[in-house]
Amino acid sequence: MAGRYGRPRSVLRMRTVAGQVFLLQVAIVVLLVAAAIAALVLQSRADGDREARNRSVAVAEAFANAPGIETALKSADPTLVLQPRTEAARKSSEVDFIVVMNTQGIRYTHPIPNRIGKKFVGTLQPALSGHVVTEKITGTIGPLVQAVVPVYGHSGKDNGKVIGLVSAGITVNRVSGVVDDQFPLLFGAAAGVLLLTTGGTALVSRRLRRQTHGLGPAEMTRMYEHHDAVLHAVREGVIIVGGDGALLLANDEARRLLDLPPDVEGRPVADLGLDPATRRLLASGRVVTDEVHPVGERLLAINQRSTDQAGGPPGSVTTLRDTTELRALTGRADVARGRLKLLYDAGTEIGTTLDVVRTCEELAEFGSTRFADIVTVDLAEDVLIGEEPTAPTGAAIEMRRTATSGAPADSGLYPVGKLIRFEPATTLGASLASGKAALEADLAAFSGWHLQSPGRARKIVAHGIHSRIAVPLSARGVILGVVIFWRSDKPEPFEDEELSLAEELVARAAVSIDNARRYTREHTMAVTLQRSLLPRGLPEQNAVEAAYRYLPAQAGLGGLGGVGGDWFDIIPLPGARVALVVGDVVGHGLHAAATMGRLRTAVHNFATLDLPPDEILWHLDELVTRIDQDEGAEEAEGSVTGATCLYAIYDPASGNCTMARAGHVQPMLLLPDGTAETVDVPGGPPLGLGGLPFETWQRQLPEETRLVLFTDGLVEDRDRDLDEGMGLLGRTLAEHSGRTPDETCEAVLGALLPERPSDDIALLVARTRVLDTAHVSDWEVPPDPSAVAQIRAAAVRKLIEWGLAEEAFTAELILSELVTNSIRYASGPIRVRLICDTSLICEVSDSSSTSPHLRQAATTDEGGRGLFLVAQLAERWGTRYTTSGKVIWTEQALTGIDLVAVEDDDEDA
Repeated sequence: MAGRYGRPRSVLRMRTVAGQVFLLQVAIVVLLVAAAIAALVLQSRADGDREARNRSVAVAEAFANAPGIETALKSADPTLVLQPRTEAARKSSEVDFIVVMNTQGIRYTHPIPNRIGKKFVGTLQPALSGHVVTEKITGTIGPLVQAVVPVYGHSGKDNGKVIGLVSAGITVNRVSGVVDDQFPLLFGAAAGVLLLTTGGTALVSRRLRRQTHGLGPAEMTRMYEHHDAVLHAVREGVIIVGGDGALLLANDEARRLLDLPPDVEGRPVADLGLDPATRRLLASGRVVTDEVHPVGERLLAINQRSTDQAGGPPGSVTTLRDTTELRALTGRADVARGRLKLLYDAGTEIGTTLDVVRTCEELAEFGSTRFADIVTVDLAEDVLIGEEPTAPTGAAIEMRRTATSGAPADSGLYPVGKLIRFEPATTLGASLASGKAALEADLAAFSGWHLQSPGRARKIVAHGIHSRIAVPLSARGVILGVVIFWRSDKPEPFEDEELSLAEELVARAAVSIDNARRYTREHTMAVTLQRSLLPRGLPEQNAVEAAYRYLPAQAGLGGLGGVGGDWFDIIPLPGARVALVVGDVVGHGLHAAATMGRLRTAVHNFATLDLPPDEILWHLDELVTRIDQDEGAEEAEGSVTGATCLYAIYDPASGNCTMARAGHVQPMLLLPDGTAETVDVPGGPPLGLGGLPFETWQRQLPEETRLVLFTDGLVEDRDRDLDEGMGLLGRTLAEHSGRTPDETCEAVLGALLPERPSDDIALLVARTRVLDTAHVSDWEVPPDPSAVAQIRAAAVRKLIEWGLAEEAFTAELILSELVTNSIRYASGPIRVRLICDTSLICEVSDSSSTSPHLRQAATTDEGGRGLFLVAQLAERWGTRYTTSGKVIWTEQALTGIDLVAVEDDDEDA
């Protein structure tokens, strides 16, 4: 059906006022009914949630404080004692479950028996700290509310501690459902209201038809004339724009406000000469309410609505109201907004690092560009080193100039680094003593500020600096320093309103400076601890030529970085061998450094057992597991789970290298021909997880091979994944294959080190050496006691050949005892090996796994003195086990022996 202006008319759009009122009332009633239903449902849900929380908390707390709960938790089988009691309590309290668990969240009770012994699903940490936890979750039985409360011990060492947890839960549906009973009443009321509305609408329609009956053309004309007179008489501009963008009507006030020419009707809005913003608004037809537009010298509040609602013609009607008198108010609001923006920007640009000096520099740079012309920042000496500043007394206050921005070199201001003494007699000294800001609007008046340094004061004024604000840097009631804002380029002096702004700006910066100060103190303590735990140098050994680098992460806003848990070690082993170790403890700070020290000490202790790498890692894993258990799961900061380790043993006599790793990144090899490859060491779980064995990688390495061990901070970063970093490391090593280990470290860090490392980096490069065969001799010994003399004679000849005749007698006694013991107590092949290194090493190997024990024989004993004699003659001795038996070794110290000279003599020979 066609309606007015040729637009199609909907059958739902009523022509009469009565019909529109009817539809409006029906819509209102429907909306009210819907709102009532929604409110009832929401209220029912809220009541259900509240009831469920209250009931679950009450049941859990009642059971947690029930008599005998502590005894049951400490019994041998808590489930046997608690399961019947929880089921009886669950049924009597009408909850869905009552679960008793230990502090690790392992269930002792559950309505479903097969879930006993499994991990509880929910938030436990607040309850472990003594708080009650309630949360709403969706479980297998639907939406439910569960509460977790702590169980406290009341006896012994557990008095006052959390020894267990109790959780009670109930589904929301169990305590809700009131709304279902109220639906019939609600719908009945809605139907009654609809009936009343229909009857009232019918009466209104009849009355409207009766009132408009007989309205003729004259009356309609008179009505239009009155409407037109009102339109042009009001003191508010009215503009009607058609759907084609042409101006249909503009009353007199609109013409005045917009300076429109007389013949504007029918012209497009774009041709009226309006400013771009107003033109775009009128042409768009979008709905706006009191949108303020500056038009010429006026400030207009504009309201705009569409005219095509309820079957009207397309277009828009706009009203204009002159609000020029509000301009002064708007100016003040702009000033307030500018100050708020200044403080907001200060919060984002000041304190981006946890470095005290850098934060002061950011404050000076920000203040000189956004608030003043020159800014100087002075700090107390204690603040610069991270200490708590002392409260100012009546004596002079000394501070060091830390940052300056915007000050020319010849301005007369103190330079950065200058120690300044603020006398109490000066205005600035008095300001620091009182902690209040001071404004000097006219420096040229020399009203007391110049007493600090009269000569410099005259130079400052002569340079054009005419006004200043000095604000003490205060945090937690302690004066950290002072910030001085100077004005020179701007002719206006500082005002009282700007004094409050300067105080707010400095107050925000003081928080960042104090945070940086406290971080500096903690960081210094952590660095001192860490450096005391890391190796201070490389031990003396001839197996490898090694170099290392350790770089801590750099601190960010969160306070992380600077001190971490990465470590490395080179541990000399018996038989001229060496152990290479690299490890990583997840996290940063004092705890990570302390944990690193504990693990490094443990590695040294386990290394003295002379075990293969996989067994070393197994023992280390057991140690970490025990530490975690001893320190308790509730002490999250005490857990060291997350540590990784790589342990390698290199034997220069054979060139054999064995490795094992526990969750650590794989190392790399740089072979003598320049080929770089990743060592495919079988992976094991990180230390402390347990459950899986560690496997060993073994390979014969040629001399001059470089073993490159490192932590993941070298190859992995927030902007680079692990595979990309490993590829870059391999290419860098291949490009610098002919360099020394120290030069290799420099090349690797130059290629892979990020600008701001987010993690610690430990790098260890070891170039392998192989002992000259002339300094290694071995013999196979027949299992005959007569062979002992032959072996002694051969060993003495070899020692004389090596120029160790003075050591021959001692070595002969040691060798005689060890070989005799092997022949007497062992079976299978027996071998003897002498190694001339930094010490004289004697090794006797057999197929027995029984280790000899040192004892001191009595005066009447005929035996038992052999190993005691060996221990007295040798500098060190011990036993290590192999896959085929054991090796008993001894070391004799060599003094005055130049191994290089011996090698040269052998070559000449």
